[in-house]
Amino acid sequence: MKQKNAFTMVELIFVIVIIGILSAVAIPKLTATRDDAYDAKDCKNTAVCVTDLLAEYTAKGTATKSASTACTRAEASTHNSITFTVTSQNVSVSGAPTRCNHLNTTFKFGGSRVSI
Repeated sequence: MKQKNAFTMVELIFVIVIIGILSAVAIPKLTATRDDAYDAKDCKNTAVCVTDLLAEYTAKGTATKSASTACTRAEASTHNSITFTVTSQNVSVSGAPTRCNHLNTTFKFGGSRVSI
């Protein structure tokens, strides 16, 4: 009589259960990591936008958010609703992610040193 080398049904079900448990643990972690990456990107674009606007004002005496690609990218974010309001003396930021809550403020133009 010849023996067959094969897996039993119990072994196959056991492997499927283990894969299901591992995926149930891994998928939420991957989703959270992706969301954190989007927030980090938006924080960086927001900080660079404010820096660009302040540098442009220092160099030219005026500032427009359309001159900075970081401003365009931050406002185009699909995960956060970031807005920049530029007036003659300041730039106001709202809607930045909670991780960079310190950017949701008004930055004054004109001669002062600003660090973000």
